Amino acid sequence: MTVEIHPTAIVSNKAKLGVNVKVGPFSIIEDNVEIGDNTEISSNVKIKNFTTIGGNCKIFEGAIIGNIPQHLGFEGEESFVKIGNNVTIREYCTIHRGTKFDDGITQIGDNTYLMAYVHIAHDCKVGHDTILANNVTLAGHVKIGNYVFVGGLTPIHQFCRIGDYAMVGGASAVDKDIPPFTRASKNHARLYGLNLVGLKRRGFTNEQIRILKEAYKIIFIKSSTLEEGIKTVLETLPQTEEINQLIEFIKTSKRGITPDATKKKSL
Repeated sequence: MTVEIHPTAIVSNKAKLGVNVKVGPFSIIEDNVEIGDNTEISSNVKIKNFTTIGGNCKIFEGAIIGNIPQHLGFEGEESFVKIGNNVTIREYCTIHRGTKFDDGITQIGDNTYLMAYVHIAHDCKVGHDTILANNVTLAGHVKIGNYVFVGGLTPIHQFCRIGDYAMVGGASAVDKDIPPFTRASKNHARLYGLNLVGLKRRGFTNEQIRILKEAYKIIFIKSSTLEEGIKTVLETLPQTEEINQLIEFIKTSKRGITPDATKKKSL
């Protein structure tokens, strides 16, 4: 199969397009762009310099990928957007390049689904098999794990992290880190236990979930501090892979951890 480019599209001869790539009407692909095999680009899409897109992706009308960051310190340095395989980017999404204030890369993992009007700012990292619903907005340097779901109309503060298998409800406002395996919602976001539906869908066993439930109760509800809760978990529960992941996430938080909804004060 050969590349299929609509006559009204503008594609730089310096761009590298894989086999069976389709480019729709009035789309623009600039220099220094690489697009993998079987990716489909709809109409009125702009793919800017220093963007790499994997294979089997679908990019819908009006998306703009690889524009310069909205950062006052950006001085035109070379930086990048890297998008994995099997990624869907719906209408009017915007994804900006990285900056010298991080590793210079904004990255989207394989099998991720970005719904309409999602914005991903400079230096963000979005893991694989993650869904961001309509109008989710990521400020700079946000890190979202794998198998995460974020509900629509949710802004996420710069430098926040959302751990693997977490779920964030729609119209939340996230200003602290959300641990893996948990469920958070409301403005400002608070934790509401584990993401049980998501964990079951991903094949977590009843025993894995039971241990995580007990760890959640100890750390976020029963203990007066996170440090006390972690100490109790290490002394009383099996140190499974999930428990170690949860504890490591909490220990490495820089913005602080989103508190449980029953707590009056932020942890």
